[in-house]
Amino acid sequence: MTYVIAAAGTGGHVNPALAVAEALVARGAERDEILFIGGDRLEAEAVPQAGFPFVGFELTRLRRSLSRDNLKIPAVLRRASAAMAHQIREVGGRAVLGMSGYVTVPAAMAARRAGLPFFLQEQNAQPGIAARLASRRAVKTFLGLPGKAQRLPRSELVGNPLRSEIAGFDRRALRQRARRRYGVAGAQPVLGVLGGSQGARVLNQAVPGIAAATEAVGSIIHLTGRAAIEDTQSRAEGSSLRWICLPYEPQMEFFYAAVDLVVCRAGAMTVSELAATGTPSLLVPLARVGQEWNARSLGDIGGAEIVVEGDTGSLPARIEAIAADERGLAAMSRAARSLALPDAAGVIADQLIEVASA
Repeated sequence: MTYVIAAAGTGGHVNPALAVAEALVARGAERDEILFIGGDRLEAEAVPQAGFPFVGFELTRLRRSLSRDNLKIPAVLRRASAAMAHQIREVGGRAVLGMSGYVTVPAAMAARRAGLPFFLQEQNAQPGIAARLASRRAVKTFLGLPGKAQRLPRSELVGNPLRSEIAGFDRRALRQRARRRYGVAGAQPVLGVLGGSQGARVLNQAVPGIAAATEAVGSIIHLTGRAAIEDTQSRAEGSSLRWICLPYEPQMEFFYAAVDLVVCRAGAMTVSELAATGTPSLLVPLARVGQEWNARSLGDIGGAEIVVEGDTGSLPARIEAIAADERGLAAMSRAARSLALPDAAGVIADQLIEVASA
């Protein structure tokens, strides 16, 4: 075993970790040479499904509100880091990569215990607490988006690691197949609505108003999240506009190829996918987790318009104006694409290989 990747929690941490692992495999590493460490959430299912070994540990997250649970964190960190260090030594690890989030700090401590170089990948433009702490121990921090994270020590902007289908995205090659997949046709622009794997209530609630008031788009492809699919589907059936509802899309390259404009949150991986696919967007950032800084990455260069959550009532008029302007859509697409750094997974893999081979 050579490479250890620490990723836990949500797809925003686990999916880029898997992209790096696949880049290592493409460069000659065997799948059983890449050990994932994490907790008991998405990673415990997604990593083994992808064919990589996984070991879970007892982990805890910092509560933003006052909580007695926060008092347990130091003891849990010590136990987790000791157990991780033991596991890393057992498999003969040569380098450790932390993907930010709450697994990152014990992973950094474990790398130090085991005497191994530690690398960090921070997806967001504004780094979280774990990344700020772990970056002090990192040989290098790989950044996904420009912003406040560039103040971290020994940091380098390389982009967020993306699935190969998104990193190598070709809209023209996929366009017809993608539109057949969703059953959309005609010359009018197609609007995509994306709230992440769990959906976004504020966006789901805005779509009926968009469907009723927007004439410039011919169809809506709406990824609702599992919890909202039944209610949203019933609303869609009464709409005069073609409104396709899906709980999620496992092959997002088809979603981006089919649509011309997206309304979505501003998670780091979503922003990076919009850039890689050159997709114009209206971003409604979730401010309490710092998404406004991710949104600025696209907004400041003209690849997106930013809508504060309290102003979603303006979405129909904004969509109407943007979708009706063909040249404006093309300019937004070019601007979004200028932010793209699609080779991030390979860049990170190459540096891990260099260190592990030394």
